[in-house]
Amino acid sequence: MKTYNSFDVAKQQVYEAAKILHLDDATTELLAKPQREFAFTMPVRLDSGKVAVYEGYRIQYNTARGPAKGGIRFHPDETVDVIRALACWMTWKTAVVDLPLGGGKGGVICNPKDLSDRELEAVSRGYIRAAADFIGTEKDIPAPDVYTNPQTMAWMMDEYETIVRKHSSGILTDKPLQIGGSEGRRDATSRGGVIAVREACKHYHIKPEKFSIQGFGNAGQRCALLHKEILGTGDLIAVSDSKVGLYNPKGIDVSKLVTHKLTTGSLAGFRGAEEIDRDRVLEIETDILYPAALENSINDKNADRIKAGIISELANGPTTPNADLILFEKGVKVIPDILASSGGVIVSYFEMVQDSSSFFWDEEGVNRGLDLKISKGFRSVFNALEENRIHSRLAAMVVGVARVAEACKIRGWV
Repeated sequence: MKTYNSFDVAKQQVYEAAKILHLDDATTELLAKPQREFAFTMPVRLDSGKVAVYEGYRIQYNTARGPAKGGIRFHPDETVDVIRALACWMTWKTAVVDLPLGGGKGGVICNPKDLSDRELEAVSRGYIRAAADFIGTEKDIPAPDVYTNPQTMAWMMDEYETIVRKHSSGILTDKPLQIGGSEGRRDATSRGGVIAVREACKHYHIKPEKFSIQGFGNAGQRCALLHKEILGTGDLIAVSDSKVGLYNPKGIDVSKLVTHKLTTGSLAGFRGAEEIDRDRVLEIETDILYPAALENSINDKNADRIKAGIISELANGPTTPNADLILFEKGVKVIPDILASSGGVIVSYFEMVQDSSSFFWDEEGVNRGLDLKISKGFRSVFNALEENRIHSRLAAMVVGVARVAEACKIRGWV
């Protein structure tokens, strides 16, 4: 199967949006390249006494609208081009939902599954020691991503505060509640994706009777639990994780499924659904499909077999450009990642605001603000879609790129 370079995909999307917006060459080139990149090595003493040297990165893609914002990944197959792409997409994501932030991303090439908790803490603290000079509440605010979590953020915040010798709870987001985290953050990405589906169903007059989820990590699990709560209808009929897929056309008991996954670490062995190949879940006929795994899952090899009415992308970059065109021709309605998965950065922004004022909101207030931001972003994207008669990802890119380009021009950068 053809392999896809995620940053090549991201750049192609920028060029397509720039063409529709009639941007000049200098502005286009500025928006198609990262503003700043940092690479560093991190020596970490393992439990065995040996020292391992890990590679780390932090990329600040564009800060015209505000400080960079984006997660930190720990993954054995991480590449700098994937981090560039994710930082690029985060730039448009914050702009689409109109947050005063730019886009950033970071990563460490390591396998967290092979590390003890003490070793993970050492990697986390090592990353902050290497990155401390170029992050901060007015520069770049990291958050969790793949194989990082609130505990990782707690270690990182503590290390940063040790370096600067003052409390700086806003330096990272998605922290535990006890040290400056926000209510509603755990559900935010999934809740935002389901709210976007609700708006799309109203817009297209679709009643969602069944839904499927590809990827059953944190986002996929919470999506499964929230879908019927927010939409009031819909049964989970297909789901997959990294090992196996499950299918039951009559519906899968979501509570039991989540318990099974948390208890065993896998969907394999769950009673109440037929085990199928994990990739087949994307191709099962369904009203709503939530891709919640890694990049490029929907591509020109399988897009013509997708039978979903609406796709809400909880993952970053799950669909390639050629696949977008195929889905558009098929009439599949796609809610692109830079809108559908923006709930996480929206509530991260709320967390920054709460930390800066030392005044914290209740969960109802957080969810209400998230709903307003997603709903407004949905209207902006689908107005652009109908005005330009283009597919929805390009419409979202047009909205985001236009807002960042305008900020660059106002500043006099181009």
